[in-house]
Amino acid sequence: MNRVRTASRVWHTLLFAVVLASLVIQVTLSAQGDDAPAATRFVRLFSYFTIQSNILVLIVAGSLVRDPGRDGSLWRILHLDALLGIVVTGIVYATILAGTADPHGAGWWSNMGFHYVAPWAALAGWLVFGPRPRIDRRTVAWAFAWPAAWIGYTLAHGAVTGWFPYPFADADAIGYPAATRNMLMVVVLAALLATALWALDRRLPHRTTVEPATVSAPAGGDQG
Repeated sequence: MNRVRTASRVWHTLLFAVVLASLVIQVTLSAQGDDAPAATRFVRLFSYFTIQSNILVLIVAGSLVRDPGRDGSLWRILHLDALLGIVVTGIVYATILAGTADPHGAGWWSNMGFHYVAPWAALAGWLVFGPRPRIDRRTVAWAFAWPAAWIGYTLAHGAVTGWFPYPFADADAIGYPAATRNMLMVVVLAALLATALWALDRRLPHRTTVEPATVSAPAGGDQG
């Protein structure tokens, strides 16, 4: 069990380092921009679903470095949000957005970390190390509060400023019905992923990665 804990810590340390480096690069590039006032550039940066998802991964990876068997009702929601957000980010970027982007220099490295390394490293880390079981009906239900809030914020922010983070969400260009439909399709993708993760959480071997003497009952939640 100690070897599993050590391997989990190493894996999540590397993931934390990749995401942190990518975020530092992107923040630095935003600070150097001149296309809008600095405050506006940073508001826009942190309005991206990609950035928010990677920040969640950063928080979760850091938590798992400290405690590979981390648990708790709020933490379960945070972990599931990180997994759903980052995997959706990877899928949507690879299938829809990659053809519209042409990053160079440092931006290429942050793009690689955000869209290609973090999604699959986070998913692989969960598949191998868990911790699980951690997903239940309550966790799944609450996990969708953040995506719903992001959609509402994106449409409201765009209505006020005329700026939208992604072409498929650009209500000014394609209309609010189409933009809303597109973002709801992303939510449907997240729901399918949540269902798959829930099923895997119940069927894959338990990975609590805590010493037998310190194992305690999981935080409350319906495992049905």
